[in-house]
Amino acid sequence: MDLDAFVMAHHHEWERLRVLSERRRLSGDEVDELLDLYQRTATHLSIVRSGAPDPSVVQYLSTLLARTRQRTSGVRTVGWADLGRFFTESFPAALYRARRWWLSVAALNVLVALVIGVWVVRNPGVQTGFIPPEQVDQLVNHEFEGYYSEYAAHDFAARVWTNNAWVTAQCIVLGVLGVPVIYVLWQNVLNLGVMGGLLAAHDKTSLFFGLILPHGLLELTAVFVAGGVGLRIFWSWVDPGPRTRMAALAAEARAGVGIALGLVVVLFVTGVIEGFVTPSGLPTWVRVGIGVIAEIAFFAYVFTLGRWAAQRGETGDLGERDLGDSLPVAV
Repeated sequence: MDLDAFVMAHHHEWERLRVLSERRRLSGDEVDELLDLYQRTATHLSIVRSGAPDPSVVQYLSTLLARTRQRTSGVRTVGWADLGRFFTESFPAALYRARRWWLSVAALNVLVALVIGVWVVRNPGVQTGFIPPEQVDQLVNHEFEGYYSEYAAHDFAARVWTNNAWVTAQCIVLGVLGVPVIYVLWQNVLNLGVMGGLLAAHDKTSLFFGLILPHGLLELTAVFVAGGVGLRIFWSWVDPGPRTRMAALAAEARAGVGIALGLVVVLFVTGVIEGFVTPSGLPTWVRVGIGVIAEIAFFAYVFTLGRWAAQRGETGDLGERDLGDSLPVAV
């Protein structure tokens, strides 16, 4: 095939397609012309590839067709309406659907933390097993409380936010393996139980809860949610039900990613509380009260908006437009 002659014969069609694809408004006749030129140009590209695969011509036609296809099919953009729908339907519905998992994880972890704390209080030898004796006094009387005011409030809030977001992301991303989620949760609950036990053993129980509860209620809830969702992702391929293992894993993983994104906002709130409220000079009951209000607001959010959205059929997964077609399964 004479490529130069072919290009000269059809270049005017390609140029016309380019002009039409760049126009913001098209008449009905121009739309028909654009679609006809698109089909012909696609045929031309096929001929060039098979007869004279010149890289520059192939690249030009491929780019032209891609731009035209984008114009004819439209571009999906995320607007304020999509963001609002995420926080009023998708995110709370996903939390509500996974509630049995993360509530169970929360109850078990709190119980384990209490057991560890009591164990540390009742066994002085255990206390020195975790922290050298010469450092216990410094930790209990200075470092624990000073930790919350060591940095400027906004810097500390940013540090806490990014660290907790990383922990929750680990729980969800590693959920497919199961065991890493349990390890992350164990490390978290072990640190909590040991620290609480050490302060309680030195008559600092009120200090411990006065500094932990303002931000810790919602912060730990977010971690437990991430752990529960991670384990749910793991269980989705262990026991997929009527779906295939891959389909079940994909659906729960997509919902899990949505929960991880939503938890970033939840953890931003806890970071603000930990940076500005926990180390503040407010009375302890006020600081704890702020934490309790934040926790109640989260549960109200899940069990009102989340329950309503779930009852309407929302799952937290992608919508039908983005999800595409799927094979039916027997229920």
